[in-house]
Amino acid sequence: MFRSKKLGGQLMNTRPEDLTYKRKNVWQQVNEETTKQIFDFAEGYKYFLTKGKTERTCVREIINTAQSKGFIPVQQCQNLKAGDKIIISSKGKVVALAIIGQKGLDMGISLVGSHIDAPRLDLKPHPLYQDEGLGLFKTHYYGGIKKYQWLAIPLALHGVICKSNGQLVDVTIGDNPGDPVFTVTDLLPHLAKDQMAKKLMEAFEGEQLNLLIGGIPLQNGEKDTAVKLNILKLLHQKYGITEEDFISAELEAVPAGPAYDVGLDRSMVGAYGQDDRVCVYTSLQGILDANQPTRTAVALFIDKEEIGSTGNTGMMGRFLQNAVSEIGVRLYNQFNALALYNIFEKSIALSADVTAAVDPNFEGVLEKQNAAHLCGGVVITKYTGVKGKYETNDANAEYIAFIRNMLNQNNITWQTGELGKVDQGGGGTIAHMISELGFEVVDCGVPLLSMHAPMEIASKADIFESYRTYKNFFMA
Repeated sequence: MFRSKKLGGQLMNTRPEDLTYKRKNVWQQVNEETTKQIFDFAEGYKYFLTKGKTERTCVREIINTAQSKGFIPVQQCQNLKAGDKIIISSKGKVVALAIIGQKGLDMGISLVGSHIDAPRLDLKPHPLYQDEGLGLFKTHYYGGIKKYQWLAIPLALHGVICKSNGQLVDVTIGDNPGDPVFTVTDLLPHLAKDQMAKKLMEAFEGEQLNLLIGGIPLQNGEKDTAVKLNILKLLHQKYGITEEDFISAELEAVPAGPAYDVGLDRSMVGAYGQDDRVCVYTSLQGILDANQPTRTAVALFIDKEEIGSTGNTGMMGRFLQNAVSEIGVRLYNQFNALALYNIFEKSIALSADVTAAVDPNFEGVLEKQNAAHLCGGVVITKYTGVKGKYETNDANAEYIAFIRNMLNQNNITWQTGELGKVDQGGGGTIAHMISELGFEVVDCGVPLLSMHAPMEIASKADIFESYRTYKNFFMA
């Protein structure tokens, strides 16, 4: 499908200036009507970010939105046909949406895979303690963070508590009107001489990321435990839980507050979790708007990417294989592992993940000629990894040419990008795991400033171009 073609003869009537590659700015390519579409699209995105602060809430939003657009759980379908729209989910933390294509499944699928998890502070199994008359929660950070960014900012608590009887209790504190917030305290500069003399990585220890949660002691309680007991009393009154219930809880401290417009021109979105929920939302809207795809289109929303894609809800699990098998057994009388393997061998994918944009405050970490820029459109990243391209998918030339052609044919503004200078650092995505199944795949997503910070920045223009990319890919 992606064989290259040899060109014969000489290029005739070609101006020298037409031979050069020119970067484009999305805002300079769009008219007033499209500009309004960009801003309107960003409003729905900001709402999604504000509502979806955890993997579970993201999955709920995805499923609810999909059902409102005619998608139904696969368990309700005995057989499938072209045009059917289905939902496949598992464990409340991973979900796939699919539209059955006009061609048979044996011709492969068009997959866009993004991840719904984001860096955060998780509560430990025994989090609650009292010290110096204050109540605190112990945390263990999840994913790659710069610890100092999580100090002295308002934090909210989101997640679930599973009681011993199996009852699941939803917890949301800090993002509703009138809610209190929490914080991790920092040392005042007047007394921080020793702290400020340390290297940045050593100045803030993971065990110091303790959440301040209260300070009123229980009346007639023991001095050393009275604050802790009062907190337990408040939690029991609100949620009916005891201290032991924390052991079977998933509680995440995340930045409090909504997604914001950034800039006097409101051209950017600032919010927590845009890595990778910007690609989650844009690929969700892309498949919802995909019209009669030729191949079966699948939007995959996966968990655990920030900690290596491990576990049964991560990309290294078998959810994708099982999801496509759920489709296969409803399309064919006989379906087996070999059929699944052959499908993946003929399939194409976009690993929908963000990349670093050039930051004028920190220019030295990126090689500008091969770096992505805000407002430059959706980013194709041929490889990620570290140093000598370790732990990466290195997309082949034929497939990148196919993606380029698809973008150009649909007048989508796009650019290329790398995740830092050679030997500067690096990172990974789910692309290499998708390719190991047999897919042709390349990373394709939105450039960000302040990636993995409590407030990340994305251009509304790039967000919209990513949506257009995923929508057209599903129909390519």
